Amino acid sequence: MHFYLGCINYFHYNCLLKYKKTTVKTIEFTYHLNDIDAIANKVLEQLYSKTVLFNGSMGAGKTTFINALLNAMQSKDVATSPTFSIVNEYELPEDKIYHFDFYRIESIDEAYNFGIEDYFNSNHWLFMEWSERIEELLPENSQTITITDLGDHKRSLKLTTNRTHLIEKTDMTTVKF
Repeated sequence: MHFYLGCINYFHYNCLLKYKKTTVKTIEFTYHLNDIDAIANKVLEQLYSKTVLFNGSMGAGKTTFINALLNAMQSKDVATSPTFSIVNEYELPEDKIYHFDFYRIESIDEAYNFGIEDYFNSNHWLFMEWSERIEELLPENSQTITITDLGDHKRSLKLTTNRTHLIEKTDMTTVKF
């Protein structure tokens, strides 16, 4: 008996190979704050994952952009920074959004203590600020929005998508003796 890429047989066999392929794509927008709602609509069209990570320095406009996304998603709620509450909940017509701010989280254990796994398994939208503090817990297919304050009420927004696909390929292989 021979082992080859996890397949076992004596003569010929089909071998199903599985591997992950990650595609990274970045879209950049530069906008004036007066145009934030139009940019939010454009970004919303590009979102394929319900887990969105928001990066940017303090005061860059992460929560402001989340508020514009809420408007684009037809929410009647107003986004406020969940720095002290850790998570805010917003209603959508057919769904909900959990908006996290991990700025005050000091360990992964704190995230587990407030039930982060339940949120990840909820199938609702997750908007996360300061997500780098729980990086090892983040889903692979999350998307990242990085906002930079350019001054003069202008912002740069980079939307990065990391799509991981499971690729399956069947190979006909001959066992070599």
